[in-house]
This record gives sequence, C-alpha cells and structure tokens, in this order.
Amino acid sequence: MERGCIHVYTGDGKGKTTAALGLVMRALGAGLRAGVVQFIKSMEYSEIRMLRRLCVPVRQFGRGCFIKGAPSPEDRQAAERGLDFVRSVFTCAGDKQVEEFAGLDVLVLDEINIALKLDLLDIGRVLGALRSKPAGLEVICTGRGAPPELIEAADLVTEMRNVKHYYDSGIRAREGIER
Repeated sequence: MERGCIHVYTGDGKGKTTAALGLVMRALGAGLRAGVVQFIKSMEYSEIRMLRRLCVPVRQFGRGCFIKGAPSPEDRQAAERGLDFVRSVFTCAGDKQVEEFAGLDVLVLDEINIALKLDLLDIGRVLGALRSKPAGLEVICTGRGAPPELIEAADLVTEMRNVKHYYDSGIRAREGIER
C-alpha cells in the first residue's frame, strides 16, 4: 500500500471489533495481508477461530478475565508485552512469532483503546510506536474510550454510538454474534 492510515473505532456502541474485522476481510479479498493483535482479550472467540482458518496471524495479550476496578500488575505486564510485540512487528525485529506478521498491509490493534483508558499503557509510548509503523501499513485501533491524543493522531475516527441494545432487555452474549 502506498500510504497506510491510522483508524480509530471507538464509542459505547457495539461493532468496533466487528468493523475492524470486516476491514480485514475486505483486505484479504483484495489480496492484502492482515494480522490482529488483541489487548486484554485471551479467549478463543469465534472470530479468532475463523481468522486462523484464513491464515490471518493473531496474537492475544490478555489474562482471560474482565478487569473490574484497578488493573493488576499482571494486566499491565500483559498489555506492555503486547505493545512490545507491536513495536517488533513495526521494526521487523524480535522473536520467531513476529515473522508471521512480517509484510502485513493491515494490522488491527483490538481493544488497545481500552488498554489506554485503563492506564495499562502509556499514551506517549503508544503514539511513539504508531509513529514508527511502516509507511504502507494500515493500522486499526479499536475499543471504547479512545484518548484525545490518539484521536488527534488518527487519519480516520469512527465513533459507534449505542442507541438501543438487546443486552438492556436481558439478552446475553450469543455464540457467533457477540463471541
């Protein structure tokens, strides 16, 4: 890609990760290479199984638990490992597992906005990493609560707004729809 842009998908509405993965599907259809790095998450969601079937590299840097209250030191360490991994992907350096991310055209940083909101990551370090991304790499940052500094640095910002949600009427997360 000639010039890769930075996208931010944020807001309190459903669909941020779904939109990012839709872009991954579009990229794959165009013959581009895509990868996903997830912050906070560690479960084998349905979309992760499908991405792996499509040979899309996925790395997760979460502890498998919902963070309520103050994050633990382990939560911060997991997020930092994720950011270090992303830096390695950007510079094409690091462990063997970074190799499968080499030469990507699209990279989703799923839930990085939440990691920033929860102070698991420092916004200055994240912006520094984004400034070091390869020129042709499209990067999509998802999650609620994107900080103003990230919004300012982005080329495209979409805010999903919750108008009505079936969770409010007691419908729980369903396999293949929310997970």
